[in-house]
Amino acid sequence: MRTIPPTLSAELASGATTLCRCWKAARRDGAVFGFTDHDRDLAFGGVTYAAATGLDAAEAEAALGLAVGGGEVSGALTSAGLTADDIARGLWDGAAIETWLVDWRDVSRRMLLDSGETGEIRRQGDAFTAEVRGLAHQLDQERGRRYAARCDAALGDARCGVDLATPSRRVVRVIAAIPEPGVLAVATPAGFAIGAFTGGTVTFDLGPNAGMSLPVMSHVRAGALDMLSLWAPPPEPMAAGQQATLTVGCDKRFETCRDRFQNAANFRGFPHIPGNDFVVSYARQGEAGQDGGTLSS
Repeated sequence: MRTIPPTLSAELASGATTLCRCWKAARRDGAVFGFTDHDRDLAFGGVTYAAATGLDAAEAEAALGLAVGGGEVSGALTSAGLTADDIARGLWDGAAIETWLVDWRDVSRRMLLDSGETGEIRRQGDAFTAEVRGLAHQLDQERGRRYAARCDAALGDARCGVDLATPSRRVVRVIAAIPEPGVLAVATPAGFAIGAFTGGTVTFDLGPNAGMSLPVMSHVRAGALDMLSLWAPPPEPMAAGQQATLTVGCDKRFETCRDRFQNAANFRGFPHIPGNDFVVSYARQGEAGQDGGTLSS
């Protein structure tokens, strides 16, 4: 049960309409922003909650038990720090959100309504609607390691150990053409096989998307050009002649770790673990793999 501060409880009981909502947003890059649906700025807890942002509580829901609750906030992309470019770059993904009910006449009369994080953000022109997921959402996230045939490390991290800065892992190329949105055509890099950049990244070195890295969905070869299909196009249009850095990818299989990266000793999966077909099958006399021996070749 939620305890309402006595001063705020008296205000609610009076029927006065001096209440507003404030939202504190802490992005994962450390930037903190405050927004309010009141008509003037409010400040408390070391954060200034900016008015005239066009934000409004669009929808809210709650559920018993561990069901994920939350709500939505809608508004216009007009305030400093809340731009279409930052949303497209993913800076607002997973931002921590606090929702406050505040008496704008005296901000000491306030109550924390909910805590959560941003989920899906939908845009339409200069307007947006952001989903705010409750803390129970974190219980649906995978934690720790899991037993699986494929590696669960990120290519190049401390657990993987592969050095992505070497010339055999990364190459700088100039975009030759843009066949369609989200597809890059680059001159074929020497020494890289077809599919080497599948699951890798493209980092734009210059232009309006400079510094942004996007994952590669597929890498195929068409004549003298490599065609890289991105999972999503960058926020700003791409143009031929821009410079980009291509980093190889990994499909998380043991064979790839061993043959492409010579990194079998750091493989973080379980390549010899039995699959689902083996687990649900039953033993038949004389069948291969049913003698108690190793399943690896």
